[in-house]
Amino acid sequence: MAETATALPTRRDFLFIATGAVGAVGVAAAVWPFINQMNPDASALALASTEVDISALQPGDTLTVKWRGKPVVVRNRTEAEIDAARNVPLTDLKDPVARNANLQLDAPATDANRAAPGKENWFVMVNVCTHLGCIPLGQQGEFGGWFCPCHGSHYDTAGRIRGGPAPENMAVPVYSFLSDTKIKIG
Repeated sequence: MAETATALPTRRDFLFIATGAVGAVGVAAAVWPFINQMNPDASALALASTEVDISALQPGDTLTVKWRGKPVVVRNRTEAEIDAARNVPLTDLKDPVARNANLQLDAPATDANRAAPGKENWFVMVNVCTHLGCIPLGQQGEFGGWFCPCHGSHYDTAGRIRGGPAPENMAVPVYSFLSDTKIKIG
């Protein structure tokens, strides 16, 4: 049987492989800044979510925090506020949709669908009027919730539009409880 001769790598083969490897690394180094610039910067990542300490809020207290450039209300509702919101028939609501980012888009605007399950006293909402983007005043208006003095929109204690020109309920952002005293918004 005849033996087949295998060619040993030459210096030229090594130079071809080394040149190709250096060229590939050079192309990757040149392209990386273009790929990396598509990632969000630190300021955008910082706005993506925020943690809120709610340990100091007593029933009836409200805390406003900034999230994604908007005011977000965290309210420790009283039993009377929860009862008032629960006892509203859906037929009395101007907007029948919950507008809660934690639920399906077509969830009905019941009080249970606007608050966190098991923590109904804690209410989290983007405090921006859905009419023209004004900032409503808390615990005012005909329904004891929020009132926008700019154009007269009245919201109840669950942030649902009940009177005035605003077309929709105020939005409930994505949020979760990290503990009994801390909420993560976003």
